[in-house]
Amino acid sequence: MVNYENGALDRTFAALSDPTRRAILARLATGEVSVGELAEPFEMSLPAVSKHVKVLEEAGLLQRTRDGRVHRLSLDPAPMQEASEWIDRYRAFWEGRLDALARYLKETDPALPTAKERRDE
Repeated sequence: MVNYENGALDRTFAALSDPTRRAILARLATGEVSVGELAEPFEMSLPAVSKHVKVLEEAGLLQRTRDGRVHRLSLDPAPMQEASEWIDRYRAFWEGRLDALARYLKETDPALPTAKERRDE
């Protein structure tokens, strides 16, 4: 049984799984915006955009400030940094495993080109 200890990482990946939410984050990467401004380019209702914003907010990927009736949103990249670090750990593992496989294959069949030889072609 797998033991998931990091609910924050699960929420980050769940939030990033939707293309609309990724588009919202891309927009927020350019600067702070109101919810109304954020919703303009999307072909969906303001309540639908608000639901996506809520998912991103619960994942900690954005911050909301209120100025009267206007809600302003800004990107909080910290959860994505944690996700990136998690991915990097597995990337390093798999790169090492693939390098070991390449060495093994080269030892068993010296006629196979190395990764460097394939890149130089």
